Amino acid sequence: MNQIKVDFHVNPDTPLLFILSGPSGVGKDSVLRALKKRNLPMRHVITANTRQPRPDEKEGVDYYFVTRKRFEEMISNDELLEYSEVYEDYKGVPKSEVKKAIETNKDVVFRLDVQGAEKIKSIFPQAISIFLIPASQDEWFMRLGSRIANERDIDTRIDTVQAELQSIDQFDYVVVNEQNKLELTVDTIESIIIAEHHRTRKIPIDV
Repeated sequence: MNQIKVDFHVNPDTPLLFILSGPSGVGKDSVLRALKKRNLPMRHVITANTRQPRPDEKEGVDYYFVTRKRFEEMISNDELLEYSEVYEDYKGVPKSEVKKAIETNKDVVFRLDVQGAEKIKSIFPQAISIFLIPASQDEWFMRLGSRIANERDIDTRIDTVQAELQSIDQFDYVVVNEQNKLELTVDTIESIIIAEHHRTRKIPIDV
């Protein structure tokens, strides 16, 4: 009897890189915090920005909050893997954070706006990208809440989201983050992570 030959290899322990993205106000921060509470073998890449921290955000845990002058120094010193200006504030990914994350030999998770996600995907084409969307426009408006200072702000954000949605087919997965169903959203993302670890072909993270 001929033996069955297996010519592919699956190693569920190989670290992978994930991008969590979506429009402003969709709940990326809440989803990431809930995901981290599950103590999965993952490391979040902390990004830097120039906006003021929100009440529930912690320096060095959620973001690095820096002055515009300091951010511009980071640009000049080539300290950023990627950066962009969104809603009049700078956002960027420090190279040092990416290096530290990869060296943990755990899954690496980026939480990025759509511009950042596209740039990181171009640098790490092996990254698995997940696009979060709200269940409805009304729900999205409600989540934005105090971030909207006037009608001009909401018009700008709507225009931005409409442009961002044009690139949704460039993402590997789309997950609905419905209000008051955070754990269901995180269950879905954890399932994606598990499934990706059992694919027959994976490209290891490298720098």
